[in-house]
Amino acid sequence: MRWVVTGAGGLLAPDVVRAVRRADPTAEVVPLRRADLDVLDAPRAREVLAGADVVVNCAAWTAVDLAESDEAAAHAVNADGAGTLARATAAAGARLVHLSTDYVFDGGFDGALDGGPEARRPYRVEDPTGPVSAYGRSKLAGEEAVRAEGGDALVVRTAWLYGAAGGCFPRTVLRLARERGALSGVDDQWGAPTWTADVARVVVDLVAARAPAGTYHATAAGRTTWCAVARDVLASAGLADVPVRAVTSAEFPTAARRPEFSVLDTDGLRRVGVEPPADWRARWALAAPEVLEAAGAPAAGALR
Repeated sequence: MRWVVTGAGGLLAPDVVRAVRRADPTAEVVPLRRADLDVLDAPRAREVLAGADVVVNCAAWTAVDLAESDEAAAHAVNADGAGTLARATAAAGARLVHLSTDYVFDGGFDGALDGGPEARRPYRVEDPTGPVSAYGRSKLAGEEAVRAEGGDALVVRTAWLYGAAGGCFPRTVLRLARERGALSGVDDQWGAPTWTADVARVVVDLVAARAPAGTYHATAAGRTTWCAVARDVLASAGLADVPVRAVTSAEFPTAARRPEFSVLDTDGLRRVGVEPPADWRARWALAAPEVLEAAGAPAAGALR
C-alpha cells in the first residue's frame, strides 16, 4: 500500500509514519511537509496524491490564539486545504483520514443537570457542534468540506495531544518550570491528555479494519485538568517539588476561548473493531520517557 501523510513537520504525523511502517513494513510511506505540498495548491495535490491508497491529513493551522486575529488564514488551511485534499484524494481513488479536534464542540456543561465536569458524559460523535473559537470554526469547516466531497473519508477527532515530535503541553510545563521555578495551572478545563502514538495507532487500525466512512473520536480514557497534568508531568521529570497553583480560566485569559469540557466518547471505535487508547495516566507513564527526553529532561525513572 502507498500511504501519503501530510503535515510531516508537525506533532502527530511522525508517529503516523512510524505506526504505518510498524504495522506493515512493506508499505510505501510518503511524509510531506508544507514545502512538499501546499494543501491549497489543487493541481499539485492531484499530482502528488495520484497512486495513493491512503492519505492521512495531519496538516493544520494549530496556532489557536493567533487564529483569533487571522481567522481567514486559519480557515484557508484548515477548511479550504482540507477540501482540496479531499477532492484530490477522491480523484486518486484513495481513502482519506482527516484529523480534527475537540474544539468543534462548545465545551459547555450544565453543572446542575450533569453533576459538573467530573460526572458529565463525554461528547458523542453525533452531539451538536458549536465551536467558540476561530480555530474551532475553521476545523469544523474542514470537517464539512471533507464530508461534502462524499469520498471514502474518515474524520478522526482528538484532543489534548502530546508527543515527542513537537511543541505540546508537557514540554511547555518543563520549560516554564525551569524558567520560573513555580507554575500556575488551569483547573476548570477538563479533558484527556492523549499520546500522539496512540492516535497514530488508531488511524492505522481504522484503515486496517476497513471502518465505514464517518466520524470517530480518538483520545485516551479518563479525564483530568491542565493543573493536574502539569503536576504529573513535573513528577515524571523528578520535579515534584515545583509548586503548581490551581487557577481558573478567568485568571488565565487567552485570546481564544478554550472549551471547558473536552472529554470525547470513543465507543465508536469499538463498534468497528478498533480498541480505543487506555487511561491517560497509564499512557503518560509509558510516553513520559520519550516525551521528556525530547524536551531535554529524562523521566525520573530513567535518571542515573
